[in-house]
Amino acid sequence: MFEADLGSGELRKNGTRIRLQEQPFQLLAFLLQHPQQVISRAELREKLWAADTFVDFDHSLNTAINKLREALGDSASSPRFIETIARRGYRFLAPVEVLGSSPTSAPQDESPGLHPELEVPLPHRSLTRALFAAIQVMYLSFYAAALINISRADEITRSVLPGGAVMAITAAIMITAGAGIPLRCYLISAVAFDHQRLGQKFLKLFPVIFPLDELWAIAPFLMVSKIGIGAAFAATAALVYVPFSERTLIRLAYPEHRVS
Repeated sequence: MFEADLGSGELRKNGTRIRLQEQPFQLLAFLLQHPQQVISRAELREKLWAADTFVDFDHSLNTAINKLREALGDSASSPRFIETIARRGYRFLAPVEVLGSSPTSAPQDESPGLHPELEVPLPHRSLTRALFAAIQVMYLSFYAAALINISRADEITRSVLPGGAVMAITAAIMITAGAGIPLRCYLISAVAFDHQRLGQKFLKLFPVIFPLDELWAIAPFLMVSKIGIGAAFAATAALVYVPFSERTLIRLAYPEHRVS
């Protein structure tokens, strides 16, 4: 028996979670809300793709249907769940039962569920993924700016620190930026393509990411001559919190991936 949790975006079969991406699950949720009804491709486009979204709709919908059928163990030739109605659309064939209610159509309440650990409403995954990607772009810009202006950073540190410390700071900038650039590129590509194990991988990498991000939290002090010590201190205080924000965003976007 299949069980779909519209709040958490999870599909389970006999209690075992089945991996299903966001778009196919949204398609499933819409079909469940209209069991035994023919849903046109135009209705699905209006429901699942915003008006200002420019994609190959036919290809995207066909891909979502195929992934959904694969998750359900269904086939187009002998459908048990999703029937293709030629030149019209699709119909969900199986009976739908709302848990805790009498057998009827799927629930109309689309209020978000709670995160199983954080106990906060689950936001839309596209939002949390976009915010996480924006943070990675911010760090990439830090690394690029520091490497491009490495001589300027050397001058600033030389004016307040002894020569040995200056060399150590310059080396730290080059080493951590060199390591950080491929790390951020990996995280950006993983979240962009919605890698389903990103949550698990990020939490494993967090012991490495955390000290790296905390070290770069002092980057505003390299601009102290331009922005002043007060602004540099305020920016550093905000950046100190960013690694925890990254972890929270990942846990919100990928709640099923947890490390004990």
